Amino acid sequence: MSELQQVLELLKKLDNRQEELAAQVEALKLSSTSCQCNHTHSHSPTNHQSNSSPSSPSTPNPNLTIVPGLDTISLHGGSLPNSPIPSGGNGRSNSGGVEQLRLSRGSFSQSQSNTSTGFLPSVFGTSPPASNGTSTPYGNLSLEAATHGSGAPGALSPPESKDKEGNKDKKKSGYPSRVVLTTYPSQAGIHPIPLKWGGGPTGRERGPVVCSRIKSNLQIRNSIGAHAGSYSIYRALSIAMGQLRTDWRPDLTNTHPPFVLPPTDGWFGDKIVSFDPWGAMSQEIWAKEYAEGLDVRPTISQTKAHIKIEELDVLFRKGEFPIDGEIVIKSPELAAFPGVDQGIEINTYKAAIDPVWYLPGVAARLGIEESSLRRALFEDTGGMYPELLTRPDIKIFLPPIGGITLYIIGDPAKLQDPNTEVTCRPHDSCSGSDVFGSDICTCRPYLIFGISEAVKCAQRGGVGVIAYLQREGRSLGEVIKYMVYNRRKRGGDTAAEYFNNTEKVAGVKDARHQVLMPDVLHFLGIKRIDNLISMSNMKYDAIVGSGIEVINRYEIPEELIPADSRVEIDAKIQSGYFSKKEMTDELVKATKGRDWGKSNL
Repeated sequence: MSELQQVLELLKKLDNRQEELAAQVEALKLSSTSCQCNHTHSHSPTNHQSNSSPSSPSTPNPNLTIVPGLDTISLHGGSLPNSPIPSGGNGRSNSGGVEQLRLSRGSFSQSQSNTSTGFLPSVFGTSPPASNGTSTPYGNLSLEAATHGSGAPGALSPPESKDKEGNKDKKKSGYPSRVVLTTYPSQAGIHPIPLKWGGGPTGRERGPVVCSRIKSNLQIRNSIGAHAGSYSIYRALSIAMGQLRTDWRPDLTNTHPPFVLPPTDGWFGDKIVSFDPWGAMSQEIWAKEYAEGLDVRPTISQTKAHIKIEELDVLFRKGEFPIDGEIVIKSPELAAFPGVDQGIEINTYKAAIDPVWYLPGVAARLGIEESSLRRALFEDTGGMYPELLTRPDIKIFLPPIGGITLYIIGDPAKLQDPNTEVTCRPHDSCSGSDVFGSDICTCRPYLIFGISEAVKCAQRGGVGVIAYLQREGRSLGEVIKYMVYNRRKRGGDTAAEYFNNTEKVAGVKDARHQVLMPDVLHFLGIKRIDNLISMSNMKYDAIVGSGIEVINRYEIPEELIPADSRVEIDAKIQSGYFSKKEMTDELVKATKGRDWGKSNL
């Protein structure tokens, strides 16, 4: 028996004991509830059928993993009606919806069969009012459905609960009163929505990403984790404080992208494994199902914006690029500074991408077994996601990490044209330098150089791409990064010890795992990069290894390197980073950074 199987068996034994205790407590609660209801019946003509129905939420389900003493989560079984089906030749709907999705997609895995009727049990309640024939800018989502919060369950404000004295009770939870710790593939009521990663040719054939723990979606989830990456924790705080309903869903009206990034070859197969390429289109693809209650949400959002950075103003005034009225535009005058030239702004298209991992694909990229990946993710998040171990049939994981921001300068549609010149800067976030201008590294000046080259490329008729990846401190985090800074400055800060200092503090010198980075390039349809603005050998190897051709590579110009960041650059060049500069052991030993007490070298 494998280690993973042993863990699974131990969890099941624990769950069985919990179920036995919960059943005993539930029997006592049910007996008490029956006495109260019988007393009510003697004084009221109303027949409380919910207490006698076999599908009553108060009846314990022995197949659910539970915490003793709390109410069960109803599975809304076959005794409840299915959603209405429009009449047709065969009595089945061809207009979309959750039930039609189940009909067209079949079971979650080939080894599982559908229910006898072929329909998904109706866990969503009634369908929204029919469309009045006027559609929103986003496909088949009706205006009437939009006024109901695109099918959001209830009002978009948190419900008000009160204690026994009638006062507002902010501590009362909006969650189902019985806690589901984890689920199993063969568990009664578990019937995930089918999803085939890398499938197509459309998003409907591929299937939706559903990770919601809203009660009506709990049994049909096909993904582990939560939306919004690390920000899901802040959503949980809002719910805990009573500021947000546990079953709230966003109103997606008018949230669709203002520009199109159509499917490319990279969307199919295993070219993209770290996010969902269909993630920006869910408002349209799954509009009907969302209105019915299927909690499938966008994981990519696209918009338009301007880039306004002081260094770009300086480069413009030096004549690096002209105002063309389309890509580079004149900044408007500020009322507070009349007559003062405010420089220029860059028109850009941008996209925010949340991580959605296809676990078998991520494991393959890293060269490890999927079981090893799942075990490590479970253990080193403090057991945050038990279903990484108990649900081997679910292959999708939304990890609590930062995502990617794309900045596209020029026409995005040109990226799929093989004759288009492409300039690309893949940049890992560094708030200390990018935002606050720290001079201990070259991150901000290299980013500015990448943006300026992207602008020039776009003005030549090409497209510039900045892929900004949220991986602070080489994915080691700022706490580690600042401790390394302290160690460097107290130890003389030499290029020869640059990577050794990081490894001593973090255990590894880099945790970015660049093999996942090219996914975003395949998302855009890029097959060739004419100008790669990066010195990193790891990024270059990952890009070329993924099948994208690189023509030219550009290192950061010498005149843009801050004096104190010379330690970083020389150490990286010696380690294998691309450069025309020859770096010997003697030069590396001679490169030293500024002491804390000095203003310059």
